[in-house]
Amino acid sequence: MSEWTWEYEGYDPAAEQLRESLCTLGNGYFATRGAVPECRAGLTHYPATYAAGVYNRLESTVAGRRVVNEDMVNLPNWLLLRFRLRLPDGSTGPWFSPGARRLLGYRHTLDLRRATLTRTLRYRDEAAGVLSVDQSRLVSMADPHLAALRTVCTTQEWSGDIEIESALDGDVINSNVHRYRSLNRNHLIQVRTGVSGADTTWLRCRTSTSDIGISMAARTVVTGQPPTSSELRPSRRRAVHRLVIPIAPGRPAVVEKTVALHTSRDPAISDPLAAALERVSAAEDFPELVDSHAAAWARLWRSADIQVPGEAGRILRLHLFHVLQTLSPHTAELDVGVPARGLHGEAYRGHVFWDELFVLPFLNLHFPEVSRALLDYRHRRLTRARRAAAAAGRAGAMYPWQSGSDGREETQQLHLNPRSGRWLPDNSRLQHHVGSAVAYNVWQYCEATGDTEYLHTKGAEMLLQIARFWADTAQFAPDLGRYRIRGVVGPDEYHDAYPDATRPGIDDNAYTNITAAWVLSRALDLVRRLPAWRRQELFERIELDGGELPKWDDVSRRLLVPFHRGVISQFTGYGDLAELDWDAYRARYDNIRRLDRILEAEGDTVNRYQASKQADVLMLGYLFSPAELRDLFRRLGHDVDEEAWSRTVDYYLKRTSHGSTLSGVVHAWVLARVRRAEAWTYCQEALKQDVTDLQGGTTGEGIHLAAMAGTLDLVQRGLTGLETREDALRLDPVPLPALSEYGFSLRYRGHWGVGVRLRSGQLRIGVPDSGESPIRVVLTDRAVTVAPGETCTLLLPEDDRLGAAVTTQPRGRQ
Repeated sequence: MSEWTWEYEGYDPAAEQLRESLCTLGNGYFATRGAVPECRAGLTHYPATYAAGVYNRLESTVAGRRVVNEDMVNLPNWLLLRFRLRLPDGSTGPWFSPGARRLLGYRHTLDLRRATLTRTLRYRDEAAGVLSVDQSRLVSMADPHLAALRTVCTTQEWSGDIEIESALDGDVINSNVHRYRSLNRNHLIQVRTGVSGADTTWLRCRTSTSDIGISMAARTVVTGQPPTSSELRPSRRRAVHRLVIPIAPGRPAVVEKTVALHTSRDPAISDPLAAALERVSAAEDFPELVDSHAAAWARLWRSADIQVPGEAGRILRLHLFHVLQTLSPHTAELDVGVPARGLHGEAYRGHVFWDELFVLPFLNLHFPEVSRALLDYRHRRLTRARRAAAAAGRAGAMYPWQSGSDGREETQQLHLNPRSGRWLPDNSRLQHHVGSAVAYNVWQYCEATGDTEYLHTKGAEMLLQIARFWADTAQFAPDLGRYRIRGVVGPDEYHDAYPDATRPGIDDNAYTNITAAWVLSRALDLVRRLPAWRRQELFERIELDGGELPKWDDVSRRLLVPFHRGVISQFTGYGDLAELDWDAYRARYDNIRRLDRILEAEGDTVNRYQASKQADVLMLGYLFSPAELRDLFRRLGHDVDEEAWSRTVDYYLKRTSHGSTLSGVVHAWVLARVRRAEAWTYCQEALKQDVTDLQGGTTGEGIHLAAMAGTLDLVQRGLTGLETREDALRLDPVPLPALSEYGFSLRYRGHWGVGVRLRSGQLRIGVPDSGESPIRVVLTDRAVTVAPGETCTLLLPEDDRLGAAVTTQPRGRQ
């Protein structure tokens, strides 16, 4: 395989759904899993198409309780295309299925550069001898409403007819995630089909409660020779186009299927069906579609490609490919958030969590218009977040842990433990730290782009309302002289209550409290920066009384941060919990990542133990540079030096099961500055989470988008120490022997293509000559200015500090 392709050899039923997720093609508007075209959904294959932001709400009865869940909807299957031979006696052979044939060759090739998926296969038919099939597909990045599939059937020694059935199938449900099988999964109603002209079928339907209209139109044509017969058959839930095509040695049968998708959420259309029919009739043939699609992808790669040698580089490019398929420039036109599992599967029901915390820092420096659109998704739901806070008796805005169409709390009330088969209460809605993630993303976006207009308007509204929530949630404890935030759940997720407690939640989660303090301090900074007229206008708009600000400042300095035995406590009382016998559990189980499920199945609870699912306290080292983190602790009255932080890192490393794909990213990031030798282990784990399905079956339910973006950002910001604040690029590189060479370009404050490259102990910063102003680069011990058209070379000595040698030359001579 080359650095731009991923190949899967052979047909492996057990691995098909994993491959289908990793071979998904999308364009930010919709995506289609990499399933084989001839098979409908079953235990082996799961063809599915998802459009960004298309959700539907259904009621189910689970464990005797009525529950309501909103899901990203599996749309009608446009991909269906199957074939069989017509024998000389007029009979037909069986429809081809890869599981029912003795294959002579079978390969899927995912071409990242051109964003196409190709399948080549050969098999021997008893009557016709050896047949070959080549299929290529795309989901157009040039036109976000189009997809296409080209099929070429070739025979070596037989002449006759081949029958092709191309269909649009509305008889689909959401069945990708096995543990959701007890839930209502029928989202589509009013399915209707029809034909248009001699080569086009159509299908339209609606979602049952969100009432979103969905329409598809499929044009299926034979190229090179006319078909023997062509028949269009609309039925109640499927629209079928059946073709009979002559085939002979040297005369392959070539079929092109082009599909248009529109929904009633689309702007500038009067009717989804009319729009789909018009678009598919005007669509170019397959070769021209490939050309325009590949050209659109070439522009994306120029804006965002990352160069890392070896296997790590191949995986990073695959990760970038899937990030761009989910969140492309087309996404900037939509009202959507960051779906945690991409547009690749139905795990987490397509919901929006805090995953943008790991995604936006990468997008900010390549596609800031996409970042801004994703922040707008949160801003449009600010009113809903304020209502949620008010319902909880709080001021400000309380964003939901899981968000979908309208911003209400979508977190399930019950979740299934597959090990025990029991439905259990789900308290993860108490992860109010999602609000801090929204505020962090606002600040990071504005620092990276210099978009002060956004910061002073929509960004300020969100930031100040989130700060308001934290100031009102924090309760003063006179006996401690500190403010406390009680009854929450932190990023760890394992601990949703104290042992034997009657109420859910834990108190004084360090991550929650420290990020709340950060939000409050940033909100105060913003208020001070605003011109008086802008401040007055903002206060009137959000009904903020300036008299609230002194309390914000007080809370930001006196929130409780618990400690025990010289380390930062994950929450108050964490150090009093029992120690788990980790060696015993590792000996008994092959995989203890989901330790919570193991213990519950044994009649125990992880709430009793010092055990974490993923980085919690250590997340602070992911969000903030060492200097920022020290300043935050000082503001709260604590002196956490390098030794104390290193001790804290060691403590939690021994007590984390890494049950989340995000854990490897965070630990690699943190360890790169604490214990470099171990950082690479976690970096490798983060890279391979999805491509090897380390969690055992979860990737087939959708890729882990935040983990993929996190690995990209690990190179972009983690290893370089890159920060965008105070009108400068700040750099504090951390050489990692296994990742000692890399390069990427970024977009920074009007400069397109700022080059960053580390090689042979030298860090180079190149500014394109298209920019109007120089860029200020701040090092640990000095600042330099790089003018447009120049390259700055920074020498990295053996002690890993930036050395005195700094040279600047015209960029063309680098």
